[in-house]
Amino acid sequence: MESKFTDNRRDGPSSMDAGTTMNETENAMLESSSESITIRAYGRLKQDIISGKLAPSQKLKIENLRRVYDVGSSPIREALSLLTSDHLVERIDQRGFKVAPVSKGEFAELLKTRCWLESIALQQSILLGSDAWEEQVVLASYRLSRMPRFSAEDRAVANPNWETAHKHFHMTLIAECGSSIMLRFCNQLYDQNIRYRQLSAKKAYPERDIAEEHNAICDAVLARDSTKAVNLLVGHYQNTGDFVLKQLPK
Repeated sequence: MESKFTDNRRDGPSSMDAGTTMNETENAMLESSSESITIRAYGRLKQDIISGKLAPSQKLKIENLRRVYDVGSSPIREALSLLTSDHLVERIDQRGFKVAPVSKGEFAELLKTRCWLESIALQQSILLGSDAWEEQVVLASYRLSRMPRFSAEDRAVANPNWETAHKHFHMTLIAECGSSIMLRFCNQLYDQNIRYRQLSAKKAYPERDIAEEHNAICDAVLARDSTKAVNLLVGHYQNTGDFVLKQLPK
């Protein structure tokens, strides 16, 4: 005998399953949106610290930053916490945050450490780097050479696009070192170094042929002459470092 009841079940998720799936999707979207806001706040704060717009030791009040960057308090706090890991922001006990201070002693240590790490990273990249890596070095060098170094309005102000190309060139040189940890440290040290250079920029840009220094480093790398390439790279950093140190407080 056939059943009087009709099976009204449908293939696919029930209304409860659909609701659960929808909630999971919405939560994922909210989490992704929150992360994106935090990352944007982090990027803007980081750039303003590196450029000197946010001065060394300046207190970073959440409410003020919330208005300036037009985001909520939570993304600002999360961004500041990330920046403490970059050593660009310091936590003030339970009282908030401040921009990391600067000093001649810290910069000298920063410069020495950067030269140590990038010397090893460059040696390893020259040893391990592929033909494709060489092509990337050539391309990064070419793009940098085509970029005006200074702002059209003020020769003491670096062109932001040049700064981007400059970092890309230097990070490409060491990209094949074989250590993601070393690359992460070198990336942080680069940003900290640029911050110091920006703070002393009006006096620290001497009449140097920076383009030729970059070309010489690139040529040594392509020749796979690690000793020459490292010496040129360290000399390049120390030349800039000597000028920056003269402008810094003790």
